[in-house]
Amino acid sequence: MSETYDVVIIGGGPGGYNCAIRAGQLGLKVACIESRGKLGGTCLNVGCIPSKALLHASHLYHAAGHEFESLGIKVGKLDLDLDQMMAQKDDAVEGLTKGIEFLLKKNKVDYIKGRGRIAGPGKVDVEGLDGSKQSLSTKNIVIATGSEPVGLPGIEIDEERVVTNTGALSLTSVPKRLILIGAGVIGLEMGSVWSRLGSEVTVIEYLDRIMPGADAEIAKEAERTFKKQGLTFRLGMKVTGVEKMKSKLKLSMEPAKGGEAETLDADVVIVAVGRRAYTDGLGLESVGVTTDKRGVVQVTDGHFKVADGVWAIGDCIHGPMLAHKAEDDGVAVAELIAGKAGHVNYDLVPSVVYTNPEIAWVGKTEDELKAAGVEYVKGKFPFMANSRARTNHETVGFVKILADKKTDRILGAHMMGPGVGEMIAEICVAMEFGAASEDIARTCHAHPTLSEAVRQAAMGVEGWTMQM
Repeated sequence: MSETYDVVIIGGGPGGYNCAIRAGQLGLKVACIESRGKLGGTCLNVGCIPSKALLHASHLYHAAGHEFESLGIKVGKLDLDLDQMMAQKDDAVEGLTKGIEFLLKKNKVDYIKGRGRIAGPGKVDVEGLDGSKQSLSTKNIVIATGSEPVGLPGIEIDEERVVTNTGALSLTSVPKRLILIGAGVIGLEMGSVWSRLGSEVTVIEYLDRIMPGADAEIAKEAERTFKKQGLTFRLGMKVTGVEKMKSKLKLSMEPAKGGEAETLDADVVIVAVGRRAYTDGLGLESVGVTTDKRGVVQVTDGHFKVADGVWAIGDCIHGPMLAHKAEDDGVAVAELIAGKAGHVNYDLVPSVVYTNPEIAWVGKTEDELKAAGVEYVKGKFPFMANSRARTNHETVGFVKILADKKTDRILGAHMMGPGVGEMIAEICVAMEFGAASEDIARTCHAHPTLSEAVRQAAMGVEGWTMQM
């Protein structure tokens, strides 16, 4: 069987399916190949979406057990039904997956369940999940295969007791002792879930700080907060192995800068030390495409093209490994293929950690501005002084805005507090339009709202904060 397409996309994650939908909207003949058998990629199946389902449910469980009484709400005996918590997570995933299938069909995209491999310029071979084989001819190939977790030497992952994010989202019982390797976004979110549900969580990090990509002040405040919530941190430690015993795991570690080794016992170990591009076995050599040691495809023109008629997006190319970045990449590539102007501003891709409280940032950190010799002014406002946060008893954290000292143009924003994952969008829009901090400071915000903290931080850049 042979088909000819304008675009064949290998991968049906956030980058791939958004690319397919946009290309279909633009009138192109499109095929989207997905080897998982379900659309949505890591994000929808074993990442962003199921983790948020568990974060939300575990937060409500913890609130019912520790916060309701202070609000005048009395409940009876509190029980955890982990099977139901996992079931509602799976229901959310299933519903969203079917929704994406509907959108592909609506936009006349051929959805092919199977493994795609580039077989030369303009050719993609597909081995179906049922064993069938077909060859697709196309004018453009888009590599959208996403990424996979990175392992560690000496650690065998079985997704039962030694797990990645995949296994961490499907544990069948609450482990008494849980060790988390890696204090990045994925690790902290998973640690938060199982800590709320009753696990004793120890976080081991090779660096001497948590969240290496975040602003240092935010990271320090977050570490203090997580410690109060019960997480234990062992920073500056290198994990050297995990021994699987009948009734427990024994993790070995030593100081990263050298020193005496030690061991810790655990029931479950989560490995969350980063991700690498999933590009092996794609036949890239058949079109002259190379990758670096992390599997990342090398872009040739600065706008996603990696060879004549071949494009790459999302986690497969440089830039933050985030679902929303991949979505924007996919749309941009579809528009470029259709002859339009597609572009993504990687300087304004926001990052969010969905812990409680949430953490969000966009733009430059203070350390980055100092290293670049940029003079800046900062405005900072604590949620303790925000009326809505005080009323809701959610006062941990602050908003910080960094602006150019001469022009007042916003250079970055860093937030920790209730709902900041939503509030960061206001800063993204402002920065896309080149706004000054004064533009936000003089924009009316409803009262009482949490978003007033953003306005007050902007006021603070020029020293005229109005609230407490």
